[in-house]
This record gives sequence, C-alpha cells and structure tokens, in this order.
Amino acid sequence: MELRQLQYTLQIAEERNFSRAADKLHIAQPSLSQQLSKLEQELGVKLFQRNTSTVELTYAGASFIEHAQKIMDAVEQLRQEMDDISQLRAGRVVVGSMPITGSHLLPYVLPAFKATYPEIQVNLLEDTSLNLEKLTAGGGTDLSLLSLPLQEPSLTFEPIGEEVIDLAVPPEHPLAKLKQHKNSVSIEMLRDEPFIVLKKGQGFRTMTVDLCKSAGFEPNIVFESNNIETVQSLVAAGMGITFVPRFIARAKRSELIPVYIPLADPAPSRTLVIAYRKGRYLSKAAEAFIETFKEVLTHRIN
Repeated sequence: MELRQLQYTLQIAEERNFSRAADKLHIAQPSLSQQLSKLEQELGVKLFQRNTSTVELTYAGASFIEHAQKIMDAVEQLRQEMDDISQLRAGRVVVGSMPITGSHLLPYVLPAFKATYPEIQVNLLEDTSLNLEKLTAGGGTDLSLLSLPLQEPSLTFEPIGEEVIDLAVPPEHPLAKLKQHKNSVSIEMLRDEPFIVLKKGQGFRTMTVDLCKSAGFEPNIVFESNNIETVQSLVAAGMGITFVPRFIARAKRSELIPVYIPLADPAPSRTLVIAYRKGRYLSKAAEAFIETFKEVLTHRIN
C-alpha cells in the first residue's frame, strides 16, 4: 500500500467521479483506475461501487476512507514538524472561520500576519460553527476561529478575546430612547419582544437562546436567517430585536442600521477562541498565526 494510493482513493471519494478526480490529481484516468484496482486487489475488497453514472463507497470503502484521512493527516503533520526542524520559513496554515465574524476581524489580522510572515500561505475555509468544529476535529483545518462553548470534545482552544454582546432594536422602538440617555437594558425586559435569530447550527443562536433562558423566558422567535447581517437589516426594518456581538455591529455608513444598546451589568459577552484538535502538532506557522490574532484583537475588541 502506497501513500499515493491513499491520496488517490480520498480524491475519488471526494469527487464521486473518476474523471474529476483524475483532473484534480493531474494524472490520466486510466492510471487512476489502475492504481485503485491494484489497491483493491491487495486489500481483497471493493472500495467503490461503480456503474456508468455513479461512484459510491462500499462498506469497506467507508471504513478505508476514515482511516486513510487520519493517515494522510498524520503524514502532513510530520512534514510540517520536519519543516520546522529544518528552519524553513515557508509554510501553510489552513484557517477555518465563521463567515461574518471573520469578515470583521480577518481584514485586520491577515495583513498583519502577511507583513510579518510573507512566505507563509494562509488558506481560508468559512462555514458554520458546527461544521467548522467537525472540520477541525477531522484535520480539515489547522485551526479555526470559533466562540465558546465548543460542542466537539476532541477540540482544545486558546482564548483570544472577550467580545461584549449588545441589544439591537429598530430605530423607532421605545427602548431606542434609552440609548440617548446612556442607559442599559436588562434581558428580563425583553420577555415579550419578538426576536430575530440565526438558524440552528450557529453558535451565536445558541448563545441568544441561553441568555433568554437564564433570564427566565424562552425567546419569541419570529424570524431566522443564516446571516447576522440579514438579521440586523430586519431589526432595522422594524421586524424585531436581537443580540449582536459588539464587533459585528453594523457601521454607520450602512443603509439599514439598528440602534445598539448596552445590556445591564453583568453585561453578557462571548469568548472568541482559536480551536484545534487535541494532540495535534501545531506548526510554527500556526503558532505565529495565533499570536498575531491575539495581538490584533487586543487592540480591536474593547
């Protein structure tokens, strides 16, 4: 069994198509088919069920892919560690990020990182919190920007900053007047308010629901969206209220702007973290990225 055969098999499983897999691997399709047949003969099992239109994993194939991913991930970690030992400056970091949080923070972090480490390549993957946790646990990213609490037990993390949570209300809402007097709002006052929240699978939706439950009520959810920017637009248009991490609060230049009001002490906050799999070797490039993130956020989140 050769490492390239593992790589070929993983690519076929990802593409579910021999032609596309061969193109991605930059080899001829007959060579790809030949290597797979050779591997299947060595193993004594069929890894894929093939016909004219589809390529599906067999039971044995699904088990093989699970182990092959772990092996290739371990090989990549070994390569990274050897690169560090040989003092090579070149490297790569695969970073996962929540889309909206990343869009507000990464424009500050990435240029700072690039200026200090111009030879290190950063690949960015954006997804929901839940999917990012699964990707990170499976080695799909070196590290990911997430917020606590984490659901995946195989992950560990380094805190990089606390972000205060504010209340967002429509400009004509009675509570908006509190902003003028620099007053805060207790969450208990929101019991009968309509809430607009993120859809399930996103960490901040869970936090919103938990904040309301801690105040003694279930939020009256009237609308859901995959995008916090859409949520803020709907709030500004008068459809309801929501909680918003302070750094994601919409800039004044935007057309639809809610009124942001601080919540009463102790003001809720969320902890932003850089998460990675427990026991995973972190390359010097990954460690440098974490340190850069911490330094930038020290000046950005207040």
